[in-house]
Amino acid sequence: MKKYAVYKSDTGYYYYDYIDTPEALAGTEFEGMVDESRLPVVLDGRGAYYHFTENDYGFDRIIETDDDPPLKIEEMFFKNSPDFKLGWMSPEGDTYSCSYTNHTRCAALLAAKFCPNSRFPESALNRAGWLKIIDSWNGTEERHGQYVHSERGIITKKQADKLFDLGLYNNPEVMELIHNCENDW
Repeated sequence: MKKYAVYKSDTGYYYYDYIDTPEALAGTEFEGMVDESRLPVVLDGRGAYYHFTENDYGFDRIIETDDDPPLKIEEMFFKNSPDFKLGWMSPEGDTYSCSYTNHTRCAALLAAKFCPNSRFPESALNRAGWLKIIDSWNGTEERHGQYVHSERGIITKKQADKLFDLGLYNNPEVMELIHNCENDW
């Protein structure tokens, strides 16, 4: 079983490998570099390690599991969060929250679950009718907004209803999607 340190963000939980024994370092790039006096540490998956304390910002819990990934997708990317801003929306209107830089990681996990064996996760979600809600800030606006992207130019009634609930119904791109699709509902 592997150990993970789990942290909470505004859009979901994330995890790092948690190392608390020299044996747990075996087979990692840090084997022989990190001695027992530096433990426990977390490995960030990008070639760095950090000393771990339970006072770390956002720390939630330690888990032990053989699951890969160690958290469910609905935990990593909050499903139907009342605070949803950015992320992905299924054809059924379910939202999966992510930060403005995490759409690709979210898409990979969503595609693995909902479009198995797809080679290109974002394309697979797009073909399956998912909407991508992204940050629309262009660097000159005073505030960030939300842009709803549909690769196919199609929106379902459930998606339109959810966009209304989210306050995005009057976005120009949403109004166009609704106008183009409402006769098919």
